[in-house]
Amino acid sequence: MAKKEQQQNDGGNGVIAQNRKARHDYEILESMEAGIELRGTEAKSCRLHSVQLQDAFARIENGELFAFGIHISPYAFGNRYNHEPARRRKLLMHKREILRLFSRVREKGCALIPLKMYMKNGRVKVELGVARGKTYEDKRETLKKRQDDLEARRNLGAKR
Repeated sequence: MAKKEQQQNDGGNGVIAQNRKARHDYEILESMEAGIELRGTEAKSCRLHSVQLQDAFARIENGELFAFGIHISPYAFGNRYNHEPARRRKLLMHKREILRLFSRVREKGCALIPLKMYMKNGRVKVELGVARGKTYEDKRETLKKRQDDLEARRNLGAKR
């Protein structure tokens, strides 16, 4: 009963998986929400948070948007019709949004990267980011800024 109450309080919302490495390796220019086409056992695995987005990317092929490299582990209680873990999955967006993404991705150095998978009103959604790769110097600059912010917060706490 406690599990059912927790699901009702949650409302079917919550982060399933995040791609933290993407924010380190890429500069995110824009992000959008997309639906994802899943098979039955894939949806159940997503609810159990058995998803990895580490090396995932998205591509537009023939006017349709597909995600590659999203690893959804096979459902433990699935039968012989269990899904393939790393198959390509169709992402669901309006045609004009896909065309707008296509024009952004054609720019040199831009890519579509899944940043996060989450539940929204009982459905699995993917947050896609239009990203440009960071250079080594950019990564060092980001780390230095993060370190400076951490030191500033420590100093502020020590003065109190």
